[in-house]
Amino acid sequence: MSTQTKLANQVALVTGASKGIGAAIAKDLAKAGAAVAVNYASSKAGADQVVAEITAAGGKAIAVQGDVAKPEDVTRLVEETVAAFGKIDILVNNAGVYEFAPLGSITPEHFHRQFNINVLGLLLTSQEAVKHFPATGGSVIHISSTITSIKMPGSSVYTGTKSAVDSITSVMAKELAARKIRVNSVNPGMVETEGTHSSGIIGSDMEKQVVADTPLGRLGQPDDIAKVVTFLASEDAGWITGEVIRVSGGVG
Repeated sequence: MSTQTKLANQVALVTGASKGIGAAIAKDLAKAGAAVAVNYASSKAGADQVVAEITAAGGKAIAVQGDVAKPEDVTRLVEETVAAFGKIDILVNNAGVYEFAPLGSITPEHFHRQFNINVLGLLLTSQEAVKHFPATGGSVIHISSTITSIKMPGSSVYTGTKSAVDSITSVMAKELAARKIRVNSVNPGMVETEGTHSSGIIGSDMEKQVVADTPLGRLGQPDDIAKVVTFLASEDAGWITGEVIRVSGGVG
């Protein structure tokens, strides 16, 4: 089966897909033949650029605005995807935020922002999207993080959100198995994205330390993650569900 037809006639919804890992996932799913709804919260220009790249390559895509932490936005996001493409076969819960703070600096705002997007948003989007999965089933893929095994100081809240995602993955896999919907989590190590550049990580001592601690000796690239997501979305992974898969160059 060629790459271009692996996901032929499939419809994918990717949250947080205007840049970074999400954008790479959207483009790789489209390259494999899926029609893709590219969700964004605020970066319309970024989402439009991803859609333009997909359509220029002969694929099908639309950009859909929506904050996954808001139930009314999630309902509209899913409705617009189904209105455009008729169904959903693949959901990638990629939207997420991270912010580090030591114990003494944690505030309710710091906690709720991350849990509302990273955990509640994932649950709301999954709840709404699976209503539109066909009887033949489909694939839900959560983007978590190897932070769950590194347990870095100052990351209590962020690590808590991603540990929740890993546990939710196992539960959802069992709940949705009867509907032939597979649920897996992909846990990236540090990936070079617009975010790691803008936050000053790239070029810093932290980057050097991460690379030194990575057996394969480099940071991840968005495509490293996207290829694994496309595999999990396809029938090549038809006997895989409830798994947490580290994609980290050996970290964790």
